[in-house]
Amino acid sequence: MILKTFKDIEVVFLDVDGVLTDGNILVPESGEQLRTFNVKDGYAMQMAMKKGLELIVITGGRSIGVKKRLEGLGIKDVHMNVSDKLSLMLNIVKERGLDLEKCMFVGDDVPDYWCMVRVGIAACPRDAVEDIKEVSDYISPYIGGKGVVRDVLEKCLKLKGLWPLIDQTQSI
Repeated sequence: MILKTFKDIEVVFLDVDGVLTDGNILVPESGEQLRTFNVKDGYAMQMAMKKGLELIVITGGRSIGVKKRLEGLGIKDVHMNVSDKLSLMLNIVKERGLDLEKCMFVGDDVPDYWCMVRVGIAACPRDAVEDIKEVSDYISPYIGGKGVVRDVLEKCLKLKGLWPLIDQTQSI
């Protein structure tokens, strides 16, 4: 079962629009592009980092608000305005000596495709596009921006015995 391999994940790459957000962009008269984030995703991201999972955000977007939200959660690896996600991901993996088999990529649309086919686990929200669902090892029951990140991170941590509500004396 694919969920057992979540235990081996050390690094989680995340897209933003359609994964950390629902993919909708509100554009008021001022021209800003506003997005909403799920607080439960934020909690899981903070917990994952505290427990040793490395989180890396790669997005084509360039919103200052998104950057502030992610930095506010303590995420130091935020790569914005990226047109070639695969090259960036492979450079990060090489520079840090990471094992692609121990990496997960959570994406939802075509720009994420080539990254997702290279990692150990590809995951996506329930409302991802069909091409992404076809290459995903795990399709979350949650939609983008509504708990998909919480879902995958909580599974990783629970399988490692690191979720705060897990009795450390019991095996999973």
